[in-house]
Amino acid sequence: MAQMAPPECPPLVTVSDDDGMSRVRFRLWQLLLTTVTILCTAWFVTLGAIPAIIALLIAKHVLVAILMIGLDREAAWQGKT
Repeated sequence: MAQMAPPECPPLVTVSDDDGMSRVRFRLWQLLLTTVTILCTAWFVTLGAIPAIIALLIAKHVLVAILMIGLDREAAWQGKT
């Protein structure tokens, strides 16, 4: 009767990009700024038509700026820039 040897252990693999909490902190910062922008815009909308139009125009630009900062930071993290 032949005896079978146990299988070899799988290779150890680590999945880490060693950036600590900077990505999480940045994403939370983006969420906070987005939330504040939306809440301020909603408050200005309650003041009337003219403040609502101005607030929506400004909020659009602020939200796009927050998005672009995130895309630029993501490219830097991946080493594309």
